[in-house]
Amino acid sequence: MAKIDFPKDFLWGAATASFQVEGASQEEGKGESMWDRFCRIPGKVHAGENGDVSCDQYHRYPEDIALMKQAGIKAYRFSISWPRIIPGGTGKVNEQGVAYYKRLIAALLEAGIEPVATLYHWDLPQALSDKGGWTNRATAEAFAAYARVCYAAFAGTVHKWITLNEPWCSAFLGYQLGIHAPGITDTPSYLRAIHHLNLAHGLAVRAFREAGIPGGTGIVLNLMTPRPATNSPEDLKAAQRVADRDSRMFSGPVFGKGYPAAYIKDEGIQLPIETGDMEVIATATDFVGLNYYMEFPVAWDESAPGKVKTMPSWQDTTDMGWPIVPDGMYRMIKWLAAESGGIPIYITENGSAEKDVAVVQDGMRRVHDSRRIDYLRAHLEACSRACADGVNLKGYFVWSFIDNFEWNFGYSRRFGIVYCDYGNLERIPKDSYYYYRDVIAGYGY
Repeated sequence: MAKIDFPKDFLWGAATASFQVEGASQEEGKGESMWDRFCRIPGKVHAGENGDVSCDQYHRYPEDIALMKQAGIKAYRFSISWPRIIPGGTGKVNEQGVAYYKRLIAALLEAGIEPVATLYHWDLPQALSDKGGWTNRATAEAFAAYARVCYAAFAGTVHKWITLNEPWCSAFLGYQLGIHAPGITDTPSYLRAIHHLNLAHGLAVRAFREAGIPGGTGIVLNLMTPRPATNSPEDLKAAQRVADRDSRMFSGPVFGKGYPAAYIKDEGIQLPIETGDMEVIATATDFVGLNYYMEFPVAWDESAPGKVKTMPSWQDTTDMGWPIVPDGMYRMIKWLAAESGGIPIYITENGSAEKDVAVVQDGMRRVHDSRRIDYLRAHLEACSRACADGVNLKGYFVWSFIDNFEWNFGYSRRFGIVYCDYGNLERIPKDSYYYYRDVIAGYGY
């Protein structure tokens, strides 16, 4: 097996999100988020679970940072909870929430770990959700105001800012399928959410430029660029249709190419675009993040919804049921490099859910997650190939640093390289943690 080679300045990180790890859901002035509310709706989340405690990183971050440092992790991508900073979504700032993130950032810097802050990872303040959430243009404007508060509070200590995490998920899963908060199933709402999320990103980037603080800003996309099941013109058209629907509806406006015109026309899509919106959304970013987990084959089917059908795969799957396709990651990195014009790319999430079990071995609790190690190795090899091809790939953040609340799956799925015992909140580094440590140190094969 070939050695995994990366540039010496490659940034090795780990990632989490506020609602998934922090807990402390009602402490020190934090407001209610739409996920706090969604978790209380019977049947929406596995076993009625919620994020009230999760793995309690709000109180245990020093322990987690110590584990990151021991693994040699160079950057920690976390998200800032909007309702912890501005409980009502707009208006008064909660200084206790600001103080928490200042403590977290200071501890990371003291450990030699770069803080990478995501402004929005799905925990919209419930007060804004009550007013329409992302279907309401005012939410994009409120997001820009919230971003300005964060830029001012953490200027000089955070140098990499991410506006939105996976706006496709926020729009499609939240407003079309309804399996994520706020649980709406309405196509016009979904389309409005797409545009307002894109606008929120652009407004936040402009606010960053106006703030004049050091560093750079970007967006994190989870792209859908499936492979055609066959080389037939129909299946090639199916793959392009999905790429337009699930990727270019976000990447197109962000990178100044607009919404995919042919798809918009074919579907008769109406978006709430106002004068100047597209220029705002296309405000240049300094980098782009890519979250990759799987790739599907697709075929054209006139009778299927959207005329596209997902086809069976031969690959093994993760505990999420997602096919393991490392070559798909290579293809997607190359696709994004072409779409984005060669700006720096970071893999901001990549990882595998597995059925992890803690066992006692030589008096210690251990987790032997060899399947996850195989997954990571194969996907890191794909990243290494992209680097060798000259792609401007600058870093990799494993998802996730620690097991956590996996949205509508609750605590039934584990992605972490660190095991969290939800009974006593003990942290147990998995074998994949030690593997990642070796990769960072230059011994990963």
